[in-house]
Amino acid sequence: MQPHLILRIHTDTRLGLGHVARALVIQAQWRALGGLATLAVSGDERARRLGQGRHPFLDQALDCPVVDLGEDLHGALPQELKVQAHLVLVDQWDTTPEQIQALRPLKVAIMEDDGDAHESADLLFQPFLEGSSWPSAPLKSVGGRKTRPCETQHGGCRVLRGSEYVVVSPEALGRRPKREVLQPLSVRKLLVTFGGSDGADLAGRAFQILQRLVTEQRWMGSCTILAPRGIQEPPFRGCTVMSGLPGLTHRLQEFDAIWAAAGVTLNEALCMGVPVAAWGQNDRQHQILSDLAMNNGCLDLGVGPQENLEATFHSLDQWLGPEGQDSRQEQSRDGMGLIDGLGAARVVQELWNLTKPTLDDVKYPR
Repeated sequence: MQPHLILRIHTDTRLGLGHVARALVIQAQWRALGGLATLAVSGDERARRLGQGRHPFLDQALDCPVVDLGEDLHGALPQELKVQAHLVLVDQWDTTPEQIQALRPLKVAIMEDDGDAHESADLLFQPFLEGSSWPSAPLKSVGGRKTRPCETQHGGCRVLRGSEYVVVSPEALGRRPKREVLQPLSVRKLLVTFGGSDGADLAGRAFQILQRLVTEQRWMGSCTILAPRGIQEPPFRGCTVMSGLPGLTHRLQEFDAIWAAAGVTLNEALCMGVPVAAWGQNDRQHQILSDLAMNNGCLDLGVGPQENLEATFHSLDQWLGPEGQDSRQEQSRDGMGLIDGLGAARVVQELWNLTKPTLDDVKYPR
C-alpha cells in the first residue's frame, strides 16, 4: 500500500506563501519515493486558488490533489480524507494540542513549533528555533537507539534540530556553486524582497534607507525592490520597483547580495552562496535570524517593523561597500555550509520512516 501524506498548510498576509512553497517541494519528494500526497490548505484568497488546483507561482495546474479547508487556521480535515491517509505534516506556525488530537489516530509531524503543542505529536522538525548548527557526533544510546546531538525527546515527540532539515527547491540545489563564490569589492546589484505579501510592509522602509544611501553617495550600486503593495514615492537613481519577479529562484544569482526576511528566499540564497542581509518581520523570525547570524550565515538587521532606521542605515552602509567584502565572503561560504540543499530529502525520509509499523502497532493495531 502506498503511504498517503497529508500536508496541512495555511496562507495569509502574515505567513505569505513560504509554507506553501515548502509543502510543494516535500510532496514532490514524497511522490518520488512512491507515496501519495494531498495538500490541505486554509487561508485567504490564495488558498482558494490552491483549492482550485492552480499553482501559486506559475500559470499551470498543480500536480497533486488539494483540499480547501476555508479560512480557519485550525480547520479540521474532512473525515473522508483522514481515512485515506497514514500521516499528516502540519506546517502553519500556530499549531494547538487540540488540532493535533483531532488528527489522531494518524501519525502527526510538525514543522517548527516554539510552544509545547508538538509534545502531543510524533515528530518535530526544528530547523532554526533550537539552533541551526549541530555536530554529528558523539552518538549516544537512548532507549536502545543511537541518537545524534541534533536529536532530542520532548514528551512523546522526537525532535530533529538544525539546518540539515531546511527545505529548499530542487532549482536552488541544482544552481548551487561547485566552489566558493568570490564576492565583489562592493555590491553592484542588490535585490530587496520580503515575501509575496510583505505583510509588515518592509519594502517601503527599505526604500527610504536605500534612497538615503544613494542620495548621500554612500553607495553607488543599483537595486531592485519587490513591493507587492507598491511604493508611492518615485524611484531614485538606480532603483527599480516591481510587484514581483517571476522565476525568483532562477534570478537570485544575478544579484551580488539580497536584503530579505526569514523565509524561502533567504534559505535559497544561502544555499546558492548569495550573501543576505535580513530583517525579521516579527520577534519569532528575529530569533531565527539571530541564530543564523551567530553561525555567520547572514547579516542580522533586527526586527524590521520596530528597528531604528538610523542603525540599519549605518549597518548597510558598511556591509554594501568595500568594508563589508570580508563579511559577505564569509557569509557566502558559511551560508552554503549551513544549508546544503538536501533538507527536503532528509525530511521526507524521516516522514517515510514514521509510516513504518512499530512493534506496538503490530501488537495493538488501531
